[in-house]
Amino acid sequence: MKILKSAIVSNSDIIKNYKTHRDRAEELGKIFVFKNNQLDAVLFSISEYERVSDILEAIESLTETEIKALLYLVQKRSFMSAIPTDSGTTAESR
Repeated sequence: MKILKSAIVSNSDIIKNYKTHRDRAEELGKIFVFKNNQLDAVLFSISEYERVSDILEAIESLTETEIKALLYLVQKRSFMSAIPTDSGTTAESR
């Protein structure tokens, strides 16, 4: 997982400056809260939460076999070529 330096905040700082960090989460999508130099929490903007929530709901509707196939494609980075385009073809078939 890659974390932008600008998206890191200490636990004590988020307590003192919550509104500032909430605004930053809106700008960046999410910020990472560290406590004792360990990742402790993630603050999502509502738009990022809704995006991630939609993805999780879609994954939860899959069978175990479909999830394994999806993970395989993601790991191989070949999933983009299987996504249909607006014209009905896949990137792979063009």
